[in-house]
Amino acid sequence: MTGVPTDAGGIHLDRSAENGDAIAVLAGRLARSGGGAVGLPTLLSDLNRQAHRSHGWFGHAAHRAYTWDRHDRGSTEWWPQGISSSADASTSGVVEGRRVLMVTWYARVSPDRPRGEAPGSRLTFLDLDTLRYRHVLLVVPTLRGNRLAVSPLHVHAGGAVWCGPLVHVAATGSGLVTCRLDDLMRVPDGHEWGAAADTAVSSAGYRYFLPVRSRYRAHADPGRPGLRYSFLSLDRGAPASLVVGEYGRGQQTTRLACYPLDVETGLLTAGADGLARPDFVGQGVPHMQGAVTVEGSWYVTASRGPGTPGRCSSVRRGGCGPTARGADGPRGPRLLAVQRRALDAHRAPASPMAGQPAAVAARRLTRRGTRRLVLRAGGHAARRAGSTTGP
Repeated sequence: MTGVPTDAGGIHLDRSAENGDAIAVLAGRLARSGGGAVGLPTLLSDLNRQAHRSHGWFGHAAHRAYTWDRHDRGSTEWWPQGISSSADASTSGVVEGRRVLMVTWYARVSPDRPRGEAPGSRLTFLDLDTLRYRHVLLVVPTLRGNRLAVSPLHVHAGGAVWCGPLVHVAATGSGLVTCRLDDLMRVPDGHEWGAAADTAVSSAGYRYFLPVRSRYRAHADPGRPGLRYSFLSLDRGAPASLVVGEYGRGQQTTRLACYPLDVETGLLTAGADGLARPDFVGQGVPHMQGAVTVEGSWYVTASRGPGTPGRCSSVRRGGCGPTARGADGPRGPRLLAVQRRALDAHRAPASPMAGQPAAVAARRLTRRGTRRLVLRAGGHAARRAGSTTGP
């Protein structure tokens, strides 16, 4: 990918103030009924759904696939998008003693259900050893005087990065939204959307939700095109950076950018003016769905229509798309996340991209309409565990 780091492409991010007061009130309100802030350990001990190994042909660039439970496979409302994992969150590759995959979803708006009434966006935390998982609704708490309001977060959630204590979620033209996992809350029974009583907090039927703590608002210099934050990934190199990319077709831009990031705090590095600017801006490829950087190379997925296998390509950082080495992947490939050697359980067979670090992609659709997780060949894969059911 060719890049021009000289002026950061005229783009930057401005971090908002934290929404700490509203989050504290929300936690206190839930605590009165036996809920409140519980953090990630409680969630991981309460996973209620079971994913399964999926068999089939997903292209040369895919080795092993997993599928959600029957309810999630059959949903026409929720669509999986971004992906990150405990390999991003921690240098050890594990969090709370587990290898965990995190996936973002958004709820599609339909003619009979306008945007304001859609469930919004959510995260899913999946244990890669047991394949058990649970959904967490993303919400925006607000205080108006002494009155608390809680509403779902409405973003496409096309990408996410889990870095240390924070989760950054892509919000397309708006920039990023940021959540802190210590704020993860358990919702007691009896809380529904639209409840008027001050003692009630709406949950849309979810046992857990995660409030938005802050935002990185997207800006561009006058006369420069704003960046669409379509997908994200984490580069743990030196220095570490948040990789951002644009999905584009036709005349739309398809840029890649790298924002310096502090892996200890999870925050982007800001200048003296308080703004975060990328130190690399480069040109990607059309229909780009995800990108990661590993040891100086880019790995990029691109979709090629619902009936054609997608493409997973690798290219040196100074290269360009036509010279990239690649292999066919699943149809409708989505995001990539690096799964480092420290996490590997079993070695995958050789492939056209053998010897490279394993990556994980969220696959959107198969011909049967199911949603799957695909582990790219060339690394190692997680093992399968037992089966159970849950609501």
